[in-house]
Parts: sequence; structure tokens; C-alpha cells
Amino acid sequence: MKRLPNLNPLRFVLAFLVLIFHLPQLSQNQGLPYYNVFPIFHKGTEAVYMFFVLSGFLIISQIYKAQVNSTFSVKNFYARRALRILPLYFLIVSFGLLFYNIVLPVLGMPFEVNYEVKDLALLLVFPNVFSTLFKPGGILEILWSIGIEEQFYLMIAPLMLLIKNTRVVRVLVFITVLYFLIFHFDFFYVLRRFQCVYFFILSGGIIALLETQQKLTFLKKSKAIPLLIVVLTLFYFFTNWLQFDSIIIYNLVTAIVFSLFIHTISFNTQGFVIKNKGLNYLGTISYGIYMYHVIVLNAMVFLFLQLKKMIVINDVLTIVLLNVLTLFFTILLAHFSYNYFETYFLKLKNKYR
Repeated sequence: MKRLPNLNPLRFVLAFLVLIFHLPQLSQNQGLPYYNVFPIFHKGTEAVYMFFVLSGFLIISQIYKAQVNSTFSVKNFYARRALRILPLYFLIVSFGLLFYNIVLPVLGMPFEVNYEVKDLALLLVFPNVFSTLFKPGGILEILWSIGIEEQFYLMIAPLMLLIKNTRVVRVLVFITVLYFLIFHFDFFYVLRRFQCVYFFILSGGIIALLETQQKLTFLKKSKAIPLLIVVLTLFYFFTNWLQFDSIIIYNLVTAIVFSLFIHTISFNTQGFVIKNKGLNYLGTISYGIYMYHVIVLNAMVFLFLQLKKMIVINDVLTIVLLNVLTLFFTILLAHFSYNYFETYFLKLKNKYR
């Protein structure tokens, strides 16, 4: 079985797209100048969707490999996922609750809190539900995507145990198609309301398994095919040409394009590999970049709101400084978090290989 590729540079790019999606939103909301003219500034949600495809691509591949080698353990799988996700997750939850309930009121910027203590139980596994129902503020609202992954992990491990290796692709395709259709039925609107887009994660897993079973060799027969897929993905993010009014067509195109793109940059690069250590490291700490960026963004916006009261700053300069400083301090915070907080749990995670 082929070794899983290094996709760290892509992780960073996706986290960066989420950051430049949220920054103009908060700046506009607080009356600061902002810049979001090009379509790329509006692709934060799509970047998260590609994160889902990437997650399914890697996780389902790992489970399948362990199944083939008869080494898969549900206990170890959950332990590894929990040690990677939950420490930073609960740190952000704690900070977010403190920030919106105590810090903002102290700063004279009261935030409307719509939830009670009993509602916080939703944050354990269903932050997507919590975010939709209570609009708890950006720091907590971005956790919806982590919830989708958590819920998927809880389902996929026992499911993979029940499926024979020889039937895994057919069964996953059937489940994905069925769930995709159910998701778009009006009767199951609640799935769309709470953004339960598990089909993106499944599509990534299916494309990985098809590659493992050597069923995608036709994609490698011509250099034009990977080039076309990459160009199509770039068009997706840099233009609105692949946006559709129909949500079912939009989700179908997104799942197919993203799955093919992940496969292409993993197994059909025609010898092109990104070896830049800096970019690879930024991908390594991308989980922290995603989790911390709204905290830093709030701090930078607050700083510029205070500066606005004291001095006049050119709008262009404000926009540039906001973007540069937010990115810089987000990376810095993610760096320290990874090396002095997350690494401790990552070492424990390695015990459950």
C-alpha cells in the first residue's frame, strides 16, 4: 500500500483562506476598513469543505490500511483522535466562554449571550448545533467544523469494522450517495441547518480507497488530466464560475472537484513535490492557525478600534496592517501552542499507533 503523502502545505493554504474570509467580516462589523473584492476572500467555507475531504482521504486510508494488516483498534483510533483534537479544542472553548461572558463586558463591549450552563453540553460533541442555535461568537462558532469531524470519527470506526475489506468501496459509495440524497431532501432540512456535510469526508475516503485498489490509473495516463484538475480547482477558488444556485449541484461539484484535487496532488503530481521546510511547518501547525485565528483577529480589531480614537490611519494602511499582523500573531501563537502545549499530547498519541 502506498505511503500517504505529505499534504501539510495544503493544510496551511486552507487555514489561510479561512483567516482572510473572517477578517473582512469582523472589520466590516466593527466599522473598520476592509478589502474583500475578489472571490478568494469569500471561500472560507469552501476551504473548510476541502479540509473535510482531506480528513476523509487520510483517516479512511489509515483505517483501511490497519484493517488489511489486521492491526486496527477502535480504542487506539479514538485515543489518537482525542489526543490530537480535544486538548486544543477545550482550551479554545474555555477561552471563548471567558471572552464573551467576562472579558468583553469588562472592556465595555457587552456581548449578548443566548445560552445557559446546561446548553454547554452540546459543545462536547455537537458544536455545530450549539453554534447554529445560539450564535455564541466567532471564537466558538468556528468549532462547528471540529464537531463535524468528531461526529464522523465516532461513526466511521465501528462502521469500517463491520465492512469486509473486499466490499468497503462499494459500501462507502452506497452510504455516501444515500446520505447525499437524504441531506438534500426538504424533510431532512435539519441536516443542512446544522451543516452535517459528512459526504465531503466520505468522498475523500472513497477516492483514497479507489487509488489504493488501483482503480484510478486512467487519471495518470496523460499529463493534461492533473493539470486540468488543478486549473479547475484554482478557478473554483479564484472565480465564481463554479458557483451554482442549486445546493445539490453545488455540493456535488464541490465534492468531486475537491476529491480529484486531493488525489492529484497526492498521487499524480508528475514528479512535482513541495519541499519548502517553512511551508511544511506552517502546515504542521495549521490546526492551531485555524483554532487561534479568530482570537488574534478580535485582538487586532480591538487594537485598531482604540488607535482609531487617537490617531488617523489611512484606510489602505489599516487594511494591510490588520491582515499582516493578524497572520503574523496567529502563526506565532500557533507555533508556541504546538511546541509547548500540543506536543505533549502528540507524544502520548504516538503510544496508540
